[in-house]
Amino acid sequence: MAIGVKICGITEAGALDTAIKAGARWVGFVFFGPSPRNITPDVAATLAARVPAGGPGRIGLFVKPTDAEIERVLDTVTLDGLQVYAPEARAMEIRARFGLPVWRAVGIATHADLPDSTGLDGLVIESRPPAGSTRPGGNARCLDWGLTEGWRAPVPWMLAGGLNPVNVADAIRRSGARAVDVSSGVESAPGVKSPDLIRAFMTAATNALPA
Repeated sequence: MAIGVKICGITEAGALDTAIKAGARWVGFVFFGPSPRNITPDVAATLAARVPAGGPGRIGLFVKPTDAEIERVLDTVTLDGLQVYAPEARAMEIRARFGLPVWRAVGIATHADLPDSTGLDGLVIESRPPAGSTRPGGNARCLDWGLTEGWRAPVPWMLAGGLNPVNVADAIRRSGARAVDVSSGVESAPGVKSPDLIRAFMTAATNALPA
């Protein structure tokens, strides 16, 4: 079974081109100031324009955004979907307002935290951020992959948080994920993607399960 891969936090053309050539299903652009992967709409627009027709989906990541913040990006950047850190009700408002598919990021600590219903298009499942963190998300911390075993996901979902070329195959097999999201795990420094690590991650993920 094919595994979908999202390379998130892309900030420059070399990383984007590598992700495209390696077969990523999605590429992500971060619009959140505290992140070392934050980029401006103008830079994102230039990158998004490099994605060929039929190429990876262009996903914008937002953290508790206002409508104005999203609108400011969409006025400049062509996106195919949004990944949001926001409560379910707010994420639904965003979906209705902008008419794009919305995936909601959900941090979990126990099996009981896994959503059993949603009106959104997808879920990104990761560990809860550590106490005192200034950024949401897994913060390069791995989820207990066994927590998702037997989960009847209400919509498509992807596994995120702490993934890298060394552990992603095991993560896929143990969690049952059929899509994975990576950012810091393919970087040579915070916010700097490594083409070699992107290619290694893609190879490990796509070969994780029998054909």
